[in-house]
Amino acid sequence: MAPLNLQHRRTHNLLLISKLLNQRETTSPFTLISDTLAQSAKPLVAEYTRRANIAKTNTVYLSFETLRRPHGVNAFVLAWDTPLRSWQKEVANHVKPTAASQRTLLIIDSLTQLVALPDINLPALLSSFITPTTSLLAVYHTDIPVPASKSSPYSPTPLTLLSYLATALISVHSLHHVLARKSARDRSLAGPVFGLEEGVEGVLQGLGSNDERGLVIEVEYRRKSGRGIKEWYFLPSLSARNATAAKPATKPKEPVILLEDHPLYHRALEDVTRSGASDESMDTTFDLGLTEKQRRDREGVVLPYFDAQKGGGEGGRILYDMGAEDDFDEEEDEI
Repeated sequence: MAPLNLQHRRTHNLLLISKLLNQRETTSPFTLISDTLAQSAKPLVAEYTRRANIAKTNTVYLSFETLRRPHGVNAFVLAWDTPLRSWQKEVANHVKPTAASQRTLLIIDSLTQLVALPDINLPALLSSFITPTTSLLAVYHTDIPVPASKSSPYSPTPLTLLSYLATALISVHSLHHVLARKSARDRSLAGPVFGLEEGVEGVLQGLGSNDERGLVIEVEYRRKSGRGIKEWYFLPSLSARNATAAKPATKPKEPVILLEDHPLYHRALEDVTRSGASDESMDTTFDLGLTEKQRRDREGVVLPYFDAQKGGGEGGRILYDMGAEDDFDEEEDEI
């Protein structure tokens, strides 16, 4: 890729993730976040909430698994111990704009419990919350199994249906796991598995889960034209940002960077290159080099096809010296 195109892609995709996190210009009416035990979506949801407070956006938090009210939330609705009709009416009251220009961000901390409810029209329910001034941010736990659909065996899975409805798909990954898989991939090795993927009884989380340095974000954004944009980003944790911030700047800098610009991601590639160079000079059970006498003997060997280049216009000839074990056939020799 040309340097100009690479710089254009970097600038465009960084602007895209900034718009998604800040919920500017109704960039994504429905954003679906998929997480696992290896990497929770809570840091990303907290980043959405923090930016919504800065933008003076009304934040409504619908809780299916959160017991305490998160920091910076304007309205907190408990749904895990409330009937569907009750919390649906309460959410509808909170998302009503008090001013024409006021925007609302509705956060659902878990759709896994919601899709498990019997006889529920999930697309209609979620669509009822989305308005020109209200954006929906929902989390789906992919590690939790959901019951099979009773309506039809050919019905799509809840995650497939939600992925079709969402205008932005975000998957969160642990930085430690991403770097480990990249290191193995660069060495043409099988990628390591962590947590439930290990298949070890009693193991739920692998080493490096929920990395404190930050999380890797895999984003798929769908434009109105139907064209999709995919990119990988790195969002440092709030504690890591506070530790590296020397002086408060007049204009806050966007902390999200492309994953390929992360220094550890570059270092992993440099380690592979350095390791490949050292493998060329590693000790083996046999000598790969040649002595001076062996090199002279090899240069003095005349290969058979060199004789065909001599003789001046005789054409190609096959030179063969018969041995004692060869069976001479006069008919084949005449051919």
